[in-house]
Amino acid sequence: MLDEARRFLCLPRSELVHPTSEPPAPGGSPDAARRLFLAGRAVVGTQAEAYLRARGITARLDWPSLCFHPALWYRADRDAARESWPGLLAAVTDADGRITGVHRTWLDRQRAEKAPIADPRRALGQLLGNGVRFGRATDVLAAGEGIETMLALKSVLPNLPMIAALSANHLAALDLAPMLARLYVARDRDAAGRMAAERLHARGREAGIEVCDLMPARSDFNVDLRRLGPDAMLARLADQLAPADVLRFLRRCDAA
Repeated sequence: MLDEARRFLCLPRSELVHPTSEPPAPGGSPDAARRLFLAGRAVVGTQAEAYLRARGITARLDWPSLCFHPALWYRADRDAARESWPGLLAAVTDADGRITGVHRTWLDRQRAEKAPIADPRRALGQLLGNGVRFGRATDVLAAGEGIETMLALKSVLPNLPMIAALSANHLAALDLAPMLARLYVARDRDAAGRMAAERLHARGREAGIEVCDLMPARSDFNVDLRRLGPDAMLARLADQLAPADVLRFLRRCDAA
C-alpha cells in the first residue's frame, strides 16, 4: 500500500514517513497538506470505510489518494477550542501526481456519518486546476465535484479514470491534460453544475477535446446510487457514454 501510494503520488520512499524533525509548514500550504495526508493510514477497516459504505459506495477504497486519520483536529473558528475527530483525507494532486492540497471530511466517532460539527468538510492547499484522482487517465477521463459523487460513479464504472475537483468552481477550472481525447463531466443537477459543464464544454472546444455530460437522475450520482441502485444507474449511464466507451468501460450486468 505504501509503495503504491509513493508511486502514484510521485513521492520518494523517505517522504512516506511522517516528518518529525522538519520545521512546521506554513498553515494552508501544499507542504502542510502533504504532511497531513502522509500522517494517515489505509481506509479499509476504519470509520472512513464505514462512512463511505453507508453512502452506498461499493467501489474499491484502497486508492493512494485516500487515507484515514484517527484524530483529525477541528476548530470551528479562530477563537474556538480544538476538537479531535476521526476523518477521511483525500490528496489533491496536480497532473504530475504531486500533492498540492488535502480535503478533510470529519466523521462521527460512533456512527457511519459526518461529524456533528458546523463545517465537517474543508480543504487546504492549492486546489485550483487540481483534484482527487481515482485512476490514471490517458485519453478518457470523467470529472465531477464531490469525492462521494465520483466514488459512487466508480462503483458502477470501475475502469473509467476519474477526478473529483471538490466544487463546481474548481471543476470549471480543472486543468485539461493535452493527451485527453474525451472528457465526461459528471455534473450535479443544479445551476452550479450546469455552469461548470458549460465552461468545460467551451474549454474543450478550444483544446480539441470532446466533452460529454453524464447527467444523474436525481441531484447527484451518489443519490442515484442509493435511490436507484447500481443496475438502474448503470443502465442510464450506458445511454450517455460514447459508443467506443461502452465496451471499454461498462461493467457487465443485466441492466446493460
